[in-house]
Amino acid sequence: MSWNGKRALVTGASGALGQAIARRLAQGGATVLLHANSRPDAVQALAATIAAEGGQAQCHVFDLRSDEACAQACEKMLAEGPVQIIVNNAGVHDDAVLPGMRAEQWHKVIDVSLNGFYRVTQPLLLPMLRTRWGRILNISSVAALTGNRGQVNYAAAKGALNSATKALSLEVAARGVTVNAIAPGIIASPMADAAFGKALVDQLVPAKRAGTPEEVASLAAFLASDEAAYITGQVISINGGMI
Repeated sequence: MSWNGKRALVTGASGALGQAIARRLAQGGATVLLHANSRPDAVQALAATIAAEGGQAQCHVFDLRSDEACAQACEKMLAEGPVQIIVNNAGVHDDAVLPGMRAEQWHKVIDVSLNGFYRVTQPLLLPMLRTRWGRILNISSVAALTGNRGQVNYAAAKGALNSATKALSLEVAARGVTVNAIAPGIIASPMADAAFGKALVDQLVPAKRAGTPEEVASLAAFLASDEAAYITGQVISINGGMI
């Protein structure tokens, strides 16, 4: 899989999943634009790792909850040419059962996962369409497909992202741009490891293990490749058989 000459934005590149996807795209020749907000040091370290591996990466630190910050960041990215791969990976949890959920918890989760998708994809889209080649990948969740107690806000955000995926795919398919969502299940990371012990993973996952960020990155790399040009508007699960 080769993306030589193509530029790829990965939002939330400071986390385990974003890092794995960014490294995989960089290994294929893409210039990777690494987004972070609260953890700029993590993307700077990732950019150094990618450079050491022979790849190219740039860091872009901005808040996905700010219209102004996103507009400025996208303008800066587009100054060097179109962005032809967008991986909307950024998302946050702020869990609570709905009767006890504060308005701030609801709005923050929706704002990052759903409004953040709009704030970066919309300004980058026309330049992508003019190239007549593009890949938009939205990182969803098994919670959007099955629901999850204490995550009404998160499930709502990711479920809306799934619907946006399907609608946007219809608008851009004729221009050589595909739009797909990836819905991971339990993927090994510091956050998931703290929440899911081995006994619970064995209970929930037929494969009896958590997935790895690299397995999700492999799926993302395929969907971003020329080989996947006829796959669009899909929500593809990667969850060890949970559903």
